[in-house]
Amino acid sequence: MSPTKHFAAIIVEGGGAVELEEIDVPKPGKNEVLVKVVAAALNPTDWKSARPAERAGNVSGCDFAGVVEELGPGAGVYRQIGDRVTTCVYGARSANGAYAQYVVAKADFCIGIPDSWSFEEAAQLPIAVYTTAQCLYQSLRFNILPEPAAPEPLPILVYGSSSSVGNFVIQFAKHGRFEVHATCSPKNFDLVRGFGADKVYDYKDPEAPQKIREATGGKLKYAVDTISEHGSDKFISGALSDEGGKIACILPYSGTPRANIEPILSLAYDLVVDGFPAQRPDTGVSYIADGPKYAKLVTDLLAQGKLKPAPVLVMPKGLASVNDGFKYMIDGKVSGQKVIFRIADTPGLQ
Repeated sequence: MSPTKHFAAIIVEGGGAVELEEIDVPKPGKNEVLVKVVAAALNPTDWKSARPAERAGNVSGCDFAGVVEELGPGAGVYRQIGDRVTTCVYGARSANGAYAQYVVAKADFCIGIPDSWSFEEAAQLPIAVYTTAQCLYQSLRFNILPEPAAPEPLPILVYGSSSSVGNFVIQFAKHGRFEVHATCSPKNFDLVRGFGADKVYDYKDPEAPQKIREATGGKLKYAVDTISEHGSDKFISGALSDEGGKIACILPYSGTPRANIEPILSLAYDLVVDGFPAQRPDTGVSYIADGPKYAKLVTDLLAQGKLKPAPVLVMPKGLASVNDGFKYMIDGKVSGQKVIFRIADTPGLQ
């Protein structure tokens, strides 16, 4: 049981601002667990979801890592008190968010954290690895690890490979025996190679699409776009085969890059909220049942030592640093790292 009736959480004030306030400790429902949060991670969706006025009063944050402190009815089938876990929630939409001392989560949606990973490292996982699984297995329709779609290694392009999603797409793809072509800033080339990329290209190089075409023999038909804006669709279109292909993207494209190229939206929220979002072309298709499958997959990969964390940047004042973290990301300063808020670093917490 949680030791107090109230706890600190970051509350959306509207217009993009958030404040540290005290709220009631939630109770886990059926097949849910109450987690004492040790560290929470920053994602673009966090600062974006703090802007709408109707979100005021909700708790911000999606990704977190911590320790299971209480089990709801039926949750013991999946988790036990004291388990080290990480997962995500639908932040800024209710009184249950990751930027808090306590959060309630689906027990079968929790990823087990091995002792070799710190809580700060593990907090970067949920949205990134769930989106990775969606890109490869839902959008691009590859088989679950380790088998690729063909007996010979297939080339795949990972655009924005130094992002959180990008580095895990590389790692999953390599375990699936793909030939990974990746784009990022030159300063992150070594980082991306360390995750397993076979060839790395400067995303600002106007000749890079043609270089990728040549390196893949004009046979590239699959790409994951972890940026999905600022012209990424045109870059990828230039690299794909004349026969076309598929692009798993994390934001909706405004149009189709070429008539024979199919962009397919991948969103981690699909694993948390049934029927999200309304603008998807396949509205009505539920992916909720895939969440537990991906949680088990990632738990197994971690236990086998097959995933590496990205570097983390721990903000100095825990939850009190969330507004600073938002600005740091909005200003474009995040590169090849994951911004983390360590709850115990929050001034004044008991």
